[in-house]
Amino acid sequence: MSRTIHFDLVSPEKKLVSEDVHMAIIPGDAGVFGVMAGHSSLVASLSIGLIKLYKTEKDKPRGIFIMGGFADVTGTKCSVLAEEAIPVEEMNAETLAQDLKNLNEDLGLAKDGAEKAQIQDKIRVVQAKLSAVSAV
Repeated sequence: MSRTIHFDLVSPEKKLVSEDVHMAIIPGDAGVFGVMAGHSSLVASLSIGLIKLYKTEKDKPRGIFIMGGFADVTGTKCSVLAEEAIPVEEMNAETLAQDLKNLNEDLGLAKDGAEKAQIQDKIRVVQAKLSAVSAV
């Protein structure tokens, strides 16, 4: 039997995950990193991206999109505090594609640099969500 690590994922709204996993792949500010049982202790700042949870070595991953946060890792536990977290199965690629189309139209109508920057930030988030949906 493979060794597991306990994984918790909490957002301001609720605790989304509290279970043992074989491995977690996490989007850190310094790059994507993997966590398994016996990992060195670590506190990391997280970026917008996809957390992949592998229940066993052979399972397909379960995906959860996060909007940044922090991870606290020990050899037996990984706790992620996310600013926002959405299970990938709750996201719809068609809806996201339409959102992206609408935002690109809004970008063309933006009146000033500040409004353009705000819309570009929203576009980056929607693109990251679309990428997450297609990655799992």
